[in-house]
Amino acid sequence: MKKIGLVGGTGPESTLMYYKELNSRIDALTDGKAMPDLAVESVDFRKAWAQVSEGRYAELADYLSEKVNALKLGGGEVIALTAATMHIVYDEITEKTGVPLVSIPKAVCEEAVSRGYKTVGLLGTVFTMEQDYMKKDLTAAGIKIVVPDEEDRLLVAKRIYEELENGIVKESTLCEFNVILSKMKAESDIEAVILGCTELPLLLTPKNCILPVLDSVDIHLNKLIQLSV
Repeated sequence: MKKIGLVGGTGPESTLMYYKELNSRIDALTDGKAMPDLAVESVDFRKAWAQVSEGRYAELADYLSEKVNALKLGGGEVIALTAATMHIVYDEITEKTGVPLVSIPKAVCEEAVSRGYKTVGLLGTVFTMEQDYMKKDLTAAGIKIVVPDEEDRLLVAKRIYEELENGIVKESTLCEFNVILSKMKAESDIEAVILGCTELPLLLTPKNCILPVLDSVDIHLNKLIQLSV
């Protein structure tokens, strides 16, 4: 089994999900015979978020590259970022480190294509919804991506940053998000929604979401397991 390396801490809640799920899923997959050799390099979330928010992408790429290189030096063979937003500097990190990171956007695109979707919604941080790093693979595959209107984008981003990043899950927020998705369905006929922030699965699940979900964490985990076992 290959050693898995994760750049975590962006934020802590999703990093916990990755750690727990990789252990439990690989344990089940091997009939209780093995759990993953796993390393986590955790970043200062506040520092990384400030670098994203202020557009200091060169600094962010340098910071995350340090973490990736540490994982590589520690024997990491299957390495990934545990936050979709940090993929804003994915290309720069792979160029600096020479590490072919297991990409969340690429894994989500592969899953969307396999399900035959043609039009999907995208929720995430403002950066994920407004920039193209989560969209370009889907667009190249012929899939249309729809994001909420500006007011709703700001609301989604606020709930992610103030609540989900801190492990706070509210029924009122679930209702707000489903209202937003209902509007996107009515206006753009989206077939499913991409949970494009790795904290969103804390709130939205296949059982409580009004649309089929493309859960970026679940999809990414499956890809990591496929490459490591």
